[in-house]
Amino acid sequence: MTTPIQLAEQLSTTTLLRFATAGSVDDGKSTLVGRLLHDSKSVLTDQLEAVEDASRKRGQDAPDLALLTDGLRAEREQGITIDVAYRYFATTRRRFILADTPGHVQYTRNMVTGASTAELAVVLVDARNGVVEQTRRHAAVAALLRVPHVVLAVNKMDLVDYAEPVFAAIAKEFTAYAASLGVPEITAIPISALAGDNVVEPSANMDWYGGPTVLEHLETVPVSHDLTACHARFPVQYVIRPQTAEHPDYRGYAGQIAAGVFRVGEPVTVLPSGRTSTIAGIDLLGSSVDIAWAPQSVTVRLTDDIDVSRGDLIAPLDDAPSVTQDVEATVCHVADRPLAVGQRVLIKHTTRTVKAIIKDIPSRLTLDDLSQHPAPGTLVANDIGRVVVRTAEPLALDTYADSRRTGSFLLIDPADGTTLSAGMAGASFATVTPAPAPADDDAEWDF
Repeated sequence: MTTPIQLAEQLSTTTLLRFATAGSVDDGKSTLVGRLLHDSKSVLTDQLEAVEDASRKRGQDAPDLALLTDGLRAEREQGITIDVAYRYFATTRRRFILADTPGHVQYTRNMVTGASTAELAVVLVDARNGVVEQTRRHAAVAALLRVPHVVLAVNKMDLVDYAEPVFAAIAKEFTAYAASLGVPEITAIPISALAGDNVVEPSANMDWYGGPTVLEHLETVPVSHDLTACHARFPVQYVIRPQTAEHPDYRGYAGQIAAGVFRVGEPVTVLPSGRTSTIAGIDLLGSSVDIAWAPQSVTVRLTDDIDVSRGDLIAPLDDAPSVTQDVEATVCHVADRPLAVGQRVLIKHTTRTVKAIIKDIPSRLTLDDLSQHPAPGTLVANDIGRVVVRTAEPLALDTYADSRRTGSFLLIDPADGTTLSAGMAGASFATVTPAPAPADDDAEWDF
C-alpha cells in the first residue's frame, strides 16, 4: 500500500493538467465529474456520506454523484450546474485541476471563465440527442480560447443499447465541426457516466471500442502548456529598492515570468518606453541564478538605472511584442450591463491597467452557425463579438494565438471595478486548411 510520504514524492514528479467540462443541459457533466472523482478514489469518506444522505432524502436508492460538484442550493434543487465548480485531484501519474462549467446558454460566460486556462476541454453529448446547438456553441468557445485538446464524451450510451453506429455518427459530425474551427486535436470516447462505462474502468458493454477511458486519456495526453517555448515575457509587478546599509543601491523588478526563458547577460527592452538594457542578475528564492523560466516568480536586475515601474513589460531585445494603442480583439461580454460604442473603460493587460474607450464593435458572433452580425452597436451578457479599443497609453500586446497569457486582457468598468468583458487580441479562430472536396454527399468527412 502506498504511504502518504510515498504518494507525496510521486506527486512532486507528476505533471499538472488543467481541464474543463462542457456540454448541453442534462448531458451529464456533473455526473461524469462525480464518477471520475469517485472511481479514482478522490472523494473523502465524509463527502461521500453527505452525498448518500442527500440522495436518500431525495428518494434515490443510489448516491447521486452529481452532488459532488453541484454545490449551490439552486443547483441541487434544479438539477443543473450554474456556477463553475473547481475540483482538485490526483493520481499517481498526474495532478488535475478540473473546472465543471454550466451547460445552459444563459451561463456561456461561466464556461469561458472555466476554460480560459484549460489545456483540455471535455465536451459531453447525450447519445440520444446527438450534437445540438449548445454542443456547437461550447466547441466554438473552446476554439476561441485556443484549447489545444478537446475530448468528445458521448454519454448515456447505456440508453442507446451501447450501439456503435450511434457513437460513430455523433463522433463524425462533431469532429467535422470542431476541426473546421481549428481545434487541433479531437478524441471521441463512448461512455456512461451513470454506470461508469469507460470513465475510469474500460466498459465490458462496448467491446467494439478499443480506445482509452476518460481517465486514461487525461493521464496520458501531452501537456502542451510549456511556457518556456513561448516568447519570453516578464510583466513587472513591483519595484524593490530596500535602500538599506546592506543593500544601498539595490534595484530589482519583481514579478512572475509569463512565458519563456530569461538569462543573465541577455539584452532586453522595457515596454512600452522602448528603453534597452541587459539583465545583470536574477534573484530566485533569496539566491542568484543564471537562468529563470515561466512560471517562476523572480526579481530581475538590469545593468542600467532606467525608468521601470509596475505595468512595464521586459522582453528580449530581438523578440519584443508590438506596442499599440488600437487593440482589435474578440471579447466575451460577462457583465449584465451592456458594452457600447463610445463607452469609457479600463483595460487590464498583465500588470498594466490603462484608460480606454470602445471605438467600434464591428460584429457580433453567433456561435450556433458562426455567422457574423455586423455593427450590433452593443454587446450584452454572454455575447461574443469583435471590438476595437483605443487606449490612452500604449500596450505591449501579443496576439492570443501566440500567447494566451500576454494576448488576453479584461475590460473593466472604471466606476465600480466590475469586469465587463474578457478579451483575446488578434484573429478569432485559428486558420484552417480547407478539407478536400468530398467524393459524395454521404462522405463529407472521414472519421
